[in-house]
Amino acid sequence: MVNKFDIMQVFEKRQNNGQTQSPSQSVSQTGTQSGQVSQTGSQTGSQTGSQTGSQTQSGSAGAMPTIPQDAPAGILTVTQPPQQSTSYYKIAPNEFITFAWNFSYVLATPTHLTVSAVCENGNTYPVGPTDGIIPGTAASVIWDTYSYQTSHPQLPLAQAEYTLKIWGDQGPDAPRAPGYLTPNSALQFALYTPQAYTPITSGWSCTGCSGALSQYITQPAFSAVVATLLVMLLSGSILMRRI
Repeated sequence: MVNKFDIMQVFEKRQNNGQTQSPSQSVSQTGTQSGQVSQTGSQTGSQTGSQTGSQTQSGSAGAMPTIPQDAPAGILTVTQPPQQSTSYYKIAPNEFITFAWNFSYVLATPTHLTVSAVCENGNTYPVGPTDGIIPGTAASVIWDTYSYQTSHPQLPLAQAEYTLKIWGDQGPDAPRAPGYLTPNSALQFALYTPQAYTPITSGWSCTGCSGALSQYITQPAFSAVVATLLVMLLSGSILMRRI
């Protein structure tokens, strides 16, 4: 026969087994939730940190230099060719033009410079091998006018005077500002195309020379000078005979 006391012990063991399972399940659930919170926190912190860091880097990269308001405006002075007189350049093979300059009071270095030659006929031509765009720290540019002439037949260089214009990031009409480059258009120069050589044996003649002589002959003053010289020669010869 089964003792009543034994039945009670079995019943108590089953209850104890049920109670010991509940804490393990609770601990497992709590650990899972803590892991999820930890992952969420790490993801949020990582995203926030990366976004904040990228924003800080972007802000520092685009920061403008601090320029005092009483600083002088930046200027560019052309050193080659001289500005005291107009320089004439020949459009021919292996004939290069070098423009050089220096900077003063430029605190905000431009990222690039634009160099253009403005003709008196209104046309504008890029100067240099890179379509007139050069680094902002460049102090010179070399222009091969003959190469430009042969590669741009639709807009050839004219035989005329030109104005060299150089400006920075603020554009060709930028006003004077402390520390920033002021556009320069002080240099003037001229371009010409030499005439092809023609030997005298091939029929060359100095049209200007013959034309100038005919103009002198038709002038009344020229006739008077010739008549005076003839009178002096005749008078001198008569005096010499009497002596």
